[in-house]
Amino acid sequence: MEIASEMSGNTIPLFISAGDPSGDIAGSLLLRELKASCSGLSFIGLGGERMKAAGQEQTVPGSALAVMGFWEVARKFRFFRKLLSDTVETIRERKPRAVILIDYPGFNLRLAEMIEPFEIPIIYYISPQIWAWGANRITKIRKSVDLMLVILPFEKQIYDKAGVRSEFVGHYLLDDMERKHIKAPYNSESDLIMLMPGSRPQEVQRMLPTMLDAAEILAIEGKWRYAIAAVDTGIEYTSYLEQRDLPVEIVKGHTRELIADSRLVITSSGTATLETGIIGRPMIVVYKTGVMTYIIARLLIKIDKVALINICGEKKIVPELIQGKATAERIAAEASRFLADPTLARNVISELNKTVDRLGSSGSVARAAGAILEYINC
Repeated sequence: MEIASEMSGNTIPLFISAGDPSGDIAGSLLLRELKASCSGLSFIGLGGERMKAAGQEQTVPGSALAVMGFWEVARKFRFFRKLLSDTVETIRERKPRAVILIDYPGFNLRLAEMIEPFEIPIIYYISPQIWAWGANRITKIRKSVDLMLVILPFEKQIYDKAGVRSEFVGHYLLDDMERKHIKAPYNSESDLIMLMPGSRPQEVQRMLPTMLDAAEILAIEGKWRYAIAAVDTGIEYTSYLEQRDLPVEIVKGHTRELIADSRLVITSSGTATLETGIIGRPMIVVYKTGVMTYIIARLLIKIDKVALINICGEKKIVPELIQGKATAERIAAEASRFLADPTLARNVISELNKTVDRLGSSGSVARAAGAILEYINC
């Protein structure tokens, strides 16, 4: 077998590994910024449709990577074991100038350990949530990662204390969002309630039926219309609407416009809470997972908040309904509080805006790209 090198095609290869939808967004922005700054780069690795469209040569389809939960990952153990082995071999053969890991810690931290002997610079963009899962991962990071690029301001202090080289670059969503959507004006007369059940099939399966049940409770008043933030991953959203008499629109590709137009957002936990917070909309955060995954998580998680917007704000700005508390009745009750009290909604928006100010400024992706380019002399 002929081994490819960075001289083939007169390009400098970089390997980028991202495994979930939010990582795909960040990775595509980073990839484009790197290409614009250094035309001699080429990209191979793991990612989603956005990274593929930006020019990444992908070793497996991105749809195979987005799996959530301990049990769900365990069921695909053989796939991920082979993927890890194949990825290490690809890096060995292609000899990239640097390896860039984006979030996806269950896979990427193990990958970093296995390729550390190759003496290729390893740069981690978007830190694993060490503040949630405890600090035991920092030892592995300190041993194998050359530079940690963090997007949340409090993370740098953690890494500085642990002796890991890090830079705070700011949150990539501030670059991905149009300026009109950042702290967008709020219309307290809007009749739109946004439902955001997540991007993975498992999330939608667990979250959307309960969200729709809550919508039916609220619909008794006859005032509200609903929109589901849908993704292009083959999910049959219409199947969830059978036997329901609700004014619901399924929308793909216009999520931020709909959030900005909404009175209230009911969302799954994750990056969507930051996205909604940056736009500045009252929200109810819902999280449901498998029983075993939840039990394991409760044993391991070290914080009392799950929504990223609450974690960044260092308090529960918006309500979180987790697992057994994530019932239609409780979601509807929380929603009614916001819908009935515009002053409450605006107070929450004010706190969200303060939290957004902590996330840095636009240009975060350029700052991340600049730090990476220092390692590859391009």
